[in-house]
Amino acid sequence: MNCLISAGPTREWIDPVRFLSNPSSGKMGYALARAAVDRGMQVTLVSGPTALKAPAGAEVLYVETAREMQEAMSQRFAKADLIIMAAAVSDHRPETRSKQKQKKEQMRMTLDLVANPDILMELGKQKKNGQTLVGFAAETENLLPNARRKLREKNLDWIVANDVSEKDRGFQSDFNKISLLSKEQNEMDFEYQEKNSLARKYTSMLLLAT
Repeated sequence: MNCLISAGPTREWIDPVRFLSNPSSGKMGYALARAAVDRGMQVTLVSGPTALKAPAGAEVLYVETAREMQEAMSQRFAKADLIIMAAAVSDHRPETRSKQKQKKEQMRMTLDLVANPDILMELGKQKKNGQTLVGFAAETENLLPNARRKLREKNLDWIVANDVSEKDRGFQSDFNKISLLSKEQNEMDFEYQEKNSLARKYTSMLLLAT
């Protein structure tokens, strides 16, 4: 089985020394890649910038921007059986990128932004029979309603609902507590535990369901 996973943040550059990003560490996506390798899958990990060691046995493709991640995922999507979009992709990017560092006295007080591609939405449109597409919903309120809406609107098979408002889990943490929702309206709750343990458990769950 071929498994395609995205992980980490993306960066959208304002100038050579400043960018827009988010606090994602990539720990969950990397844990999933290790778990998938341990289950005997052929794993490709598309990673945004992180400080993590490449998972042994996985092919790792490093990207920075949302558009670079979109290209890498799209090129490998057709051959993947299981696709897990764990990356935290920047929703917007600066309309223009300065080639030189902008001095603070020269910087405008407003930043014009344009929308980045919705990678998960596009993958949902391309999905074929036999492919399983999993997304993540990182929310600070209305966790399950927002996750179910994303599951439906983006044509996913499963979604991981993740409350990132709690300081002891989610972004940057080694621990998490999640709910796994399916398009058949099944729901499985995973108690607070290390991300490596979570990855092993719900990778096994996804394999049983595919």
